[in-house]
Amino acid sequence: MIQIQMLSPTRAVLHDDTERTEVSCPPGGQLIDTLVEHLVRRARRDGTRLTVETDDVPATWLVVDPNGTVDQLEHRPEPTTTPQKAPDASQLVPDDAPPTVTPTAAPAPTPARAATATQSTSRRANPLTSPTAPASKTANIYPRPAPAAPAAARPAAGQDVPRRSLRDTTFLLPDTTTEPASQGWRAVMNTLGLHIPPSAAELAEREDVRTVSQHWPGPRTVAVVNRKGGANKTPTVALLSAVFARYGGGPVLAWDNNESQGTLGWRSEQGPHTASVLDLVDSSTRLLSPETSTADLAHFVHHQPADKYDVLRSDENDEGDHEVTAEDVDLAHQVASRFYRMIIMDSGNTARSANWRRMIDHTDQLVVPVTAMEDRAEAARLTLQTLESRGGHDADLARGAVVVVSESTDAGRGLGGDALKKARDEAARIAEGFAPLVRSVVRVPYDPALVRGLIRYDSLRPATQRAWLAAAAAVAKGF
Repeated sequence: MIQIQMLSPTRAVLHDDTERTEVSCPPGGQLIDTLVEHLVRRARRDGTRLTVETDDVPATWLVVDPNGTVDQLEHRPEPTTTPQKAPDASQLVPDDAPPTVTPTAAPAPTPARAATATQSTSRRANPLTSPTAPASKTANIYPRPAPAAPAAARPAAGQDVPRRSLRDTTFLLPDTTTEPASQGWRAVMNTLGLHIPPSAAELAEREDVRTVSQHWPGPRTVAVVNRKGGANKTPTVALLSAVFARYGGGPVLAWDNNESQGTLGWRSEQGPHTASVLDLVDSSTRLLSPETSTADLAHFVHHQPADKYDVLRSDENDEGDHEVTAEDVDLAHQVASRFYRMIIMDSGNTARSANWRRMIDHTDQLVVPVTAMEDRAEAARLTLQTLESRGGHDADLARGAVVVVSESTDAGRGLGGDALKKARDEAARIAEGFAPLVRSVVRVPYDPALVRGLIRYDSLRPATQRAWLAAAAAVAKGF
């Protein structure tokens, strides 16, 4: 039996009782192709079919034929040689032992196999473990199932059976399965029929997706604030809305709560009308009536077809003389809360304005965007300080805020190594400075798709998309 131990995306070790070989794929190649080629050459050299066992849990068994055919077996094949003696209890790895990996320089021991009866009731001892290797380097990252509770003692004859509460009893088993890896080299290996578990990074991404996908009882309102213009408020509103709408599957509204003309309408797609928040306020009585349906909102909001959220624009009438008041915010929020599960509000730069302060009254979670420049960071700090000084609900929002630090445009202009490092170091410095002041800080890399034009999630680089998913998860954890 040949065992495969994955060391990295480009290296693996194959070993059995007689040989130990480290296999590395060439630059630009795929490790899975190199492994198959090596196994076929060895099968032809030995003139026999080879049985191969992977190191994932549960294990996968393959048969490699000299003619190049690779087949997957449903269960572990029976040994063709004299079976080894079952080890005593001191040789077995306990179920609660932390998984570790043998260092590559050490010789690979022949894995001891328990007797068949023992295998039917306990987990297989990992042949790739060593008590000296760090657990974080293990290739097997499936969580171990929780140990079963001890069975209750059977009552003696004639003894009454203790009564248990029906509310505290269930016959349903918890779901402890983990889907195989779907990213990177692990996903490529799984196309061969293997069952490689996901990496720690992929598991973290799955957890963020689960966090932003959940629904909460009642609507939630997020306010995106910074007293300085150019701090990335509008892209933050658009991309948080896109993440929650794409993964949550429920209606999400991005609302430009600027005192006059905001930019959210300019950077999002426009519907077949020019309605703004003032038009919605004028029709609020009708929209709050029992006869109104969700479809009636299409007269006032602008749907984003790709990112699945709606935009409520600010008033863009240069000749108008009516700015949004606190009462207007109340009416618009009442309508929005009736039809949307989440409302994400953009804001102007004046923390003293009536509509800004009333927005804060309706807010459940505060988000403070910062581009990695000292004046934007200082404006963000002063915004949080203003809210904290007001006490009560405002102070709670400031302490529980999420700060999103975006790298400045210098990080993406193709500058030399020193200038690029300086831009990223500044982002790290600002993020570190905010960390003890708020609940969460998320860094977002520079992305040219956010410099100008319409903001669409699909046009972002993969690393930027991942960062905004993390930012949305940080927001959701505050609900």
